[in-house]
Amino acid sequence: MSNISENKTVFKSYNICLKDTVKRFTKGLFYMLFDEAYANENRESVKNRFIKIANRLKHKDGELLWHQFEGQFLKVRAMLDLDAEAIERNDPAAKSLEEVYLAYPGFHAIAIYRLSHELYKLQAFVISRMMSEYVHGLTGIDIHPGATIGNSFFIDHGTGIVIGETAIIKNHVKIYQGVTLGGIQVKKSLSSTKRHPTIEDNVTIYANATILGGDISIGKNSIIGANVWITQSVPGNAIVSYKSEIKMSTRS
Repeated sequence: MSNISENKTVFKSYNICLKDTVKRFTKGLFYMLFDEAYANENRESVKNRFIKIANRLKHKDGELLWHQFEGQFLKVRAMLDLDAEAIERNDPAAKSLEEVYLAYPGFHAIAIYRLSHELYKLQAFVISRMMSEYVHGLTGIDIHPGATIGNSFFIDHGTGIVIGETAIIKNHVKIYQGVTLGGIQVKKSLSSTKRHPTIEDNVTIYANATILGGDISIGKNSIIGANVWITQSVPGNAIVSYKSEIKMSTRS
């Protein structure tokens, strides 16, 4: 069997090794945002790693991109503090804010989403997606960096959550594990259209609910029960539930 070096076929080369570099960058960026001592010691190395990634991906000016990105850090930190407070306030298992920052996978996923979203808005699409995939692998929570998410976002447990690129989630929304905010159709021709639902303020979506479609809206203050499948809009102040018949009997 011929090895690759003997094969005359020429394959395009991709920067696959950047996956490790992005992993280290994303981890350092997360630490830097919340740990002042770490930031003081590592800011330049985090910056330089970012510029290396940007240059390898052929962005026009990695230094300028970093400057634009860094300018959003204070805004992102303020939003994340609201997210952490929402988690601590709504989860009876949370004993302190410190526990949320240090031990909650939902918060970790939200943090990397908010950072990657700022890069997505700067059209650094590959870096932002690599960041989101890194935290997806850690937490099991898949939030596309293109999604739009408002203040005080609460994820409980979180494993299996999928939030698509054009989803819009407004303020004070609570989402539990296994929820999908997806599209009804998967067609390349729809790439520039809104494919994912809009979730209005103060909505709670319980475990394994699936909401599909770009023209779907879940109205303010609604509750979406576990295991429901929704492909039409829901008005405000509604309760949507799925009921199945469960029979029990004793063993003889």
